[in-house]
Amino acid sequence: MTRAGEEQRQGLTECLELLPPESMAYTVTPAPPGPVGSQYCVCKVELSICGQNLLDRDVTSKSDPFCVLFMEVNGKWVELDRTETAVNNLNPAFAKKFIIDYHFEEVQKLKFALFDQDKSSTQLYEHDFLGEFSCTLGMIVSSKKITRTLLLGNGKPAGKGMITIAAQELSDNRVITLSMAGRKLDKKDLFGKSDPFLEFHKPGDDGKWMLVHRTEVIKYTLDPVWKPFTVPLVSLCDGDVEKLIKVVCYDYDSDGGHDFIGEFQTSVARLCEAQDASPLELECINPKKQKKKKNYKNSGIIIVKSCKVGIDFTASNGNPQEPSSLHYINPLGTNEYLSAIWAVGQIIQDYDSDKMFPALGFGAQLPPDWKVSHEFAINFNPRNPFCSGVEGIVQAYSACLPHIRFYGPTNFSPIINHVARFAAQATQQETASQYFILLIITDGVISDMDETRHAVVQASKLPMSIIIVGVGNADFAAMEFLDGDSRVLHSYTGEEAVRDIVQFVPFRNFRNVPKETLAKAVLAELPQQVVQYFKHQNLPPINSEPA
Repeated sequence: MTRAGEEQRQGLTECLELLPPESMAYTVTPAPPGPVGSQYCVCKVELSICGQNLLDRDVTSKSDPFCVLFMEVNGKWVELDRTETAVNNLNPAFAKKFIIDYHFEEVQKLKFALFDQDKSSTQLYEHDFLGEFSCTLGMIVSSKKITRTLLLGNGKPAGKGMITIAAQELSDNRVITLSMAGRKLDKKDLFGKSDPFLEFHKPGDDGKWMLVHRTEVIKYTLDPVWKPFTVPLVSLCDGDVEKLIKVVCYDYDSDGGHDFIGEFQTSVARLCEAQDASPLELECINPKKQKKKKNYKNSGIIIVKSCKVGIDFTASNGNPQEPSSLHYINPLGTNEYLSAIWAVGQIIQDYDSDKMFPALGFGAQLPPDWKVSHEFAINFNPRNPFCSGVEGIVQAYSACLPHIRFYGPTNFSPIINHVARFAAQATQQETASQYFILLIITDGVISDMDETRHAVVQASKLPMSIIIVGVGNADFAAMEFLDGDSRVLHSYTGEEAVRDIVQFVPFRNFRNVPKETLAKAVLAELPQQVVQYFKHQNLPPINSEPA
């Protein structure tokens, strides 16, 4: 450490936030959400796909797009599933959903590729390419809904083509089975009757209706009877049986220009009033006709023949007997995180005056209501989250594990912003008296990379540094990216970091070496970061004598 660094160090009051591993596990067990602890490590996620302004590859009509989902396995893209084809539609909302097991402690790379169907062949090279988008599953789950530009094979934008991906965690294993029919629907075809089908929509977070399910088409009838179908309750109404949903009836046209017959709004609670012996009848309304015609009654009747809500027991919750989580405490009473807390904490605590550290966790469901939290005191005392020394942190971490339920996704930005709020208050100091250090111990998976980059860039203006210690054998490329040693970190807005405040250390490289070697790596950039900030602010050290 430089002499200037020594002087700065004397008066520092550091806020060391030793975070228990936030990369916690999903489960599909209903509330109360099953056994607590680290045993359950997987959740099923449903992905809904929409396209906007897709390339038009057809000469006499519009493109007939379908979406293909790939996952990277051992360095190769493997096809997982495909949507249906949307005929003559450059802005498709696909009814087919992709359902994937989300392992939040793994980096699951996905690619969404859109094609214009030209032939009946299943070979993708037989169809025109419309663009693709790649990301991690964690990024989608973290954002819940993302809209991104589609790219061609050369990396250039596919015209104005965009893709929107919405994620729904299937954490509620209830399902709803509906049996529907219609009676006296409006005739839409000139030389026939109608070819009706139904679409079910729910309100999205943005206030727009989101397609949940589309029935099959029943040809040449005004009195259709659709096949019974089953969808997850959380997909249809987010698990809230009182939430309004919208049902729309269309007349199918082979050119994709389906004719609107009518619609109505209802709720699952209302649909469940239907019984086998007493079906529920709902009027299908065309608002334009209703305004124009004084004697307009309806555009037909939609009949709910039966509605049943049950529980799907087929979803796997993982094997609770296998200690696959890095959080698992072995019979010797330790794990990789505890080892890292001890090793790094004993080094850092020497730079704190009172050795009282607020220890916060994020990414867990907490009792008694089991709501997810990205900012909680691991001693369960939000008014006083401080732990006495490293021993206090270790005790609090070990004690909280049996009482919480690990959850995801892994979001760094909330906890960085949390510490930044305290650091922002210290910008009013007249001497170099306060500098904050955030220590994050993680397995390397990060879901909110854009938000984290932005948080780090904003924090670079404040008296704080971030030390990230990676445990396990994961891919730490994201951590290396945040550590701006080789390049200046940029926010997603394009703003540059004022200075490098992140130091990343892979703990696996120091398992069998003297702790002094680890100390050197952990503290390698910290003195320079501290001095750089206070010099830039022209703040003298405490008790420093005038030059």
